[in-house]
Amino acid sequence: MEARFIYITCKDKTEALSIGRLLLVENLIACANVMDGMTSVYRWEGKVVEDNETVLIAKSVASKVPELIEKVKSAHSYSIPCVVSLPIKEGNPDYIGWIGDELQIESK
Repeated sequence: MEARFIYITCKDKTEALSIGRLLLVENLIACANVMDGMTSVYRWEGKVVEDNETVLIAKSVASKVPELIEKVKSAHSYSIPCVVSLPIKEGNPDYIGWIGDELQIESK
C-alpha cells in the first residue's frame, strides 16, 4: 500500500467541506483536513491574481488517486483545480495502517 497526501485548493470552506465529504463517501480518502484563510498569488489568463482560498488535505492511497482526481474535477468550481498527490514516505505506522484499513487496502 502506498499512502498518499493529497493537496487540493478550493474557493472557500464550503466547497472544501463538500469535496472532502464527497471523497469520503465515495471511499476515495480516509480523512480530510480543511484549512481556511489561505492567500494565494498566481498567474491566471495572463494576469497576476491574489485570492483567498481554502486548503483541503486528504489522506488516501496511490491506487485511488486517478479516480479521486476525476471526482474533484467534476465537483470543483475551478476549470483547472489544484490536485496534487505526494507519497507519504514516513510517519506513524499505526496511522498509515489506519488509512489502508479505512480504504480496505491490505498492507504488503
